[in-house]
Amino acid sequence: MGEFIIKMPDVGEGVAEAELVEWHVKAGDPVREDMVIAAVMTDKATVEIPSPVNGTVIWLAGEVGDRIAVKAPLVRIETGGDAVEAQPVVVALAPVAETTKVATAKPAPATPAPAAAAPPEKPLASPSVRLFARESGVDLRQVQGTGPAGRILREDIEQFLAQGSGPVAAKNGLARKTATEEIKLTGLRRRIAEKMVLSTSRIPHITYVEEVDMTALEELRATMNGDRRPGHPKLTVLPFLMRALVKAISEQPEVNATFDDDAGIITRHSAVHIGIATQTPAGLTVPVVRHAEARGIWDCAAEIGRLAEAARSGTATRDELSGSTVTISSLGALGGIVSTPVINHPEVAIIGVNKIATRPAWDGTQFVPRKMMNLSSSFDHRIIDGWDAATFVQRIRTLLETPALIFIEG
Repeated sequence: MGEFIIKMPDVGEGVAEAELVEWHVKAGDPVREDMVIAAVMTDKATVEIPSPVNGTVIWLAGEVGDRIAVKAPLVRIETGGDAVEAQPVVVALAPVAETTKVATAKPAPATPAPAAAAPPEKPLASPSVRLFARESGVDLRQVQGTGPAGRILREDIEQFLAQGSGPVAAKNGLARKTATEEIKLTGLRRRIAEKMVLSTSRIPHITYVEEVDMTALEELRATMNGDRRPGHPKLTVLPFLMRALVKAISEQPEVNATFDDDAGIITRHSAVHIGIATQTPAGLTVPVVRHAEARGIWDCAAEIGRLAEAARSGTATRDELSGSTVTISSLGALGGIVSTPVINHPEVAIIGVNKIATRPAWDGTQFVPRKMMNLSSSFDHRIIDGWDAATFVQRIRTLLETPALIFIEG
């Protein structure tokens, strides 16, 4: 019997290691050629690694969440031929929201393998399936997987519940819950955590909140949506805010900047590349509307829609997920009254959009209902003084409250 060794591929751009985010097999499982056996992630890419041979897995390099050095052994597979070793290969990066499959190189002689490791006790299932199981109160160890290598699918959990095997409540409909679950931070979730720590540890945030009367803009938006041409997207508040942001930046270019902490260099950008914080099934990503300064309202709306869909489906390219010079963060109807958005390092500003609500406003003689919205915006206080932050937000407020100004060039 022979042995085939797959090494961690070189994913390029000076990356020395990658994180294991998913095993599709365990020790003892049979594998076939081109079957995906693992997924690894760098800062910018998720890579699926297939098996180049038929055989049986006899050893795995680590557990999900572990970091494996490039060129280190990743998987050992027992085959029917002589012992061989897959050399690492250079692959093109895909964004974190995407998955790239990597083909292994031609085999070369290998050294003897260590004894086979015991199979991992953790059931094989994707993060989305694990979430579904938690929400359904199902212990995955009780579910028989029907996917490749015994992988548990969503359909397996649904079948498990349909058979009445789910959690049983007490007679009064209430039951004590004593279970706990330890969840290792892996993949995109860990990348988000690292980015937030970087931003909050390096950037002294100042958050400025201002109330904006959106009544006129909402009336204009309703009119434009009612008269929009076939093929035009439905307008939200964001395209108007983007155009207001572009005009305000032309007066205060220091807001459209990035700061190299280590070199102590501020780079002001003439191009306005606006990041749109977007929630996806995998976590928070920031697709980027490039050159917002050259886009009109409808173009901005179309590009927001296209990028949001690409981010949520995992098809956004690396360029579409990087290069922003300022970011907008909005939770729509869930936006709350006030928020404290975290700056997208290495940018120096982020504009937070809170929800629109009808509130009474004094017009000089009486209280009248107005559609009000708060902007909660954070700035890097090393670069942006409080006065400048307030001036910038006040300019955006003026443009939104008098939306005709947004369309006036110059």
